[in-house]
Amino acid sequence: MKESVARNVVLMSVIETSDPDRRILSDEDRHYASRSATELTNWAASEQKQDASPELFLEKRAEQVIRKVAERYPAFSLTVAPRHAFGLIGIALPLLAFLIGFLVDRIADPHRVDLLSPPLLLILCWNLVVYVGLLLLPWLRRSKEKQPDGALLTRLSVGKMAPTRKLPQALAVATTRFISQWIACSQPLTAARVKRVVHLSAASIAAGAVLSLYARGIVTQYRVGWESTFLNAEQVHALLSLLFAPAIALLQIAPFSLAEVSALAFSTAPSPASGARWVHLYAATLLLLVILPRLVLALLARWKESRLARNFPIDLSPSYFRKLTQGLGSASPAMLRIFPYSFTVDESRQRNLQIVAQLLLGEKASVMLRPSAIYGDSPQDALGGTAPDSSNVAVNAILFNLSATPEQESHGEFIDHLARIANGQLLVLIDESLYLERLGEQPDSQARIRQRSELWRQFCTAHQARSAIINLKDPSARAAEIDSALDTVAAQT
Repeated sequence: MKESVARNVVLMSVIETSDPDRRILSDEDRHYASRSATELTNWAASEQKQDASPELFLEKRAEQVIRKVAERYPAFSLTVAPRHAFGLIGIALPLLAFLIGFLVDRIADPHRVDLLSPPLLLILCWNLVVYVGLLLLPWLRRSKEKQPDGALLTRLSVGKMAPTRKLPQALAVATTRFISQWIACSQPLTAARVKRVVHLSAASIAAGAVLSLYARGIVTQYRVGWESTFLNAEQVHALLSLLFAPAIALLQIAPFSLAEVSALAFSTAPSPASGARWVHLYAATLLLLVILPRLVLALLARWKESRLARNFPIDLSPSYFRKLTQGLGSASPAMLRIFPYSFTVDESRQRNLQIVAQLLLGEKASVMLRPSAIYGDSPQDALGGTAPDSSNVAVNAILFNLSATPEQESHGEFIDHLARIANGQLLVLIDESLYLERLGEQPDSQARIRQRSELWRQFCTAHQARSAIINLKDPSARAAEIDSALDTVAAQT
């Protein structure tokens, strides 16, 4: 998806996940956004004669959510409006760099060309060091890179944010979280933009210096030469021969001799040598070693920037997105199929299983509750020939009672058998509600719950099955654990 769309999707996710009490958007608002987005997505898909995609659905839904929040809180639009300044920086910084390059060599005597000009040598040496660093970077990069300055990255990624004091607390918190998440998400794109501007600015400095040399040469008779306290003529000749070797090869001119370099020393009588030759050599050297390589690097950064802006990398695997898009384009809602083991599910707990399914798979999820397996029966007899790999089933789950003690010969074999025929798409749910009722108000009840829960988690881990402790009397009490369970199951499938 495009950068602007991804930005809205991230903003939508942060708003909804930061608002568990529904202070920003009610359940009715969220359901309306989903229904409207589904209709818009199906209409767009039918127009293009394609299947409805999760990306398109999330784009339409994010538009609905952000519009609703902006209507309700006018200051919200001003706070989160895109404001990154790369458009202005991308023009102003290279222009400033060009002006600096044009003026930097005029600090010295404007009537002479210094073959050891510090500004020109600094431009060349600095760029050569940068190239070496870029070549060595893949080998020097460590597993944990140093993060850029937070304030600078914020300005580059989201611009100067408007004050959040006019927003309600829940929305202000969501806005702050969005800034942090968007900085992390957009870091590759921001880095590409920074590289493009930096490389273009480096090329502009060198281009300004070249233009300055030629512009002064039109109205000034250059005196060419060099002077040094520590270098003699032989050393200067060696240095200039190495420096100008690419330009000499490109221009197909004869190399200069040691005698010529010795005659150009400012300490001797003025040399009659023409300055044009040396201006051409410096210009060609800057072109070959600075301007062209930097322009190539700027073009590569621009290509990466365009690719990331068109196809922004965003992770849609978290449960928030999976629940929104589960069953999109399907004729039937996502189904959670539950296999109770030695567990009789009463009417109230059966109703709450629907809430568990919605926490796992989204608001349209349905539940298929299979007959309870009898303790001691073989897994084959307990399942009765059921094929749990049905296309309508999103997740298969075994339901155990926390009050039971896990046993390898019964619970373990049941988990292993169902995992094999479910192709790994299995979740183990352990209900704590009956055990809590049995413990009542005992002073050590919470400690015993934690101890028994850890026992079941270790047991399920030993059988390579993801588990979640649930409460079928109050499903919201374990909502966070149910939510994280879906992410792990998704990663295994």
